[in-house]
Amino acid sequence: MSAILHVIFGPSGAGKTTYAHAFARREGAVAFILDDWMARLFAPDMPQPLEYEWMIERVGRCEAQIWSTAAGVLAAGTSVIFDIGLMRRADRARVREIAEASGLPLQFHFVTASAEARRARVAERNVIRGENFAIEVPPDMFDFIEGVFEPPEPGELQGAIVSESA
Repeated sequence: MSAILHVIFGPSGAGKTTYAHAFARREGAVAFILDDWMARLFAPDMPQPLEYEWMIERVGRCEAQIWSTAAGVLAAGTSVIFDIGLMRRADRARVREIAEASGLPLQFHFVTASAEARRARVAERNVIRGENFAIEVPPDMFDFIEGVFEPPEPGELQGAIVSESA
């Protein structure tokens, strides 16, 4: 069986990272979690208050390195899982275009939950700081991300695996 690029997307607090870790363990795949990269590489230098342009530049750098590293893993025959944000339809379309141009088998996974459950999950994660904690997401950042997320159109979900967490 050839390696597959699994791409997880959904709104903030939906359970994407939990899903990515569980899927990676079950399938023997390598998970690339953008928040982990951002936290390790840039959190110590993060300006307060957070500046959008500062963050976006570093997200771009991390994403480029993730793609580069994942290409080697895929070439070695191991599937990878991307949990790299993809809040906007254009971001998801860009990933699809890259995969198609590279001849990579692609599987999207849409993970979602109610807004109330997601907000509560993020607030709890900020306090507990367990396995899936990478960076604190205060309520104003959650609200900002909510405004950025574009729900998938029906065509985007064709062939996707859809998971709704409680």
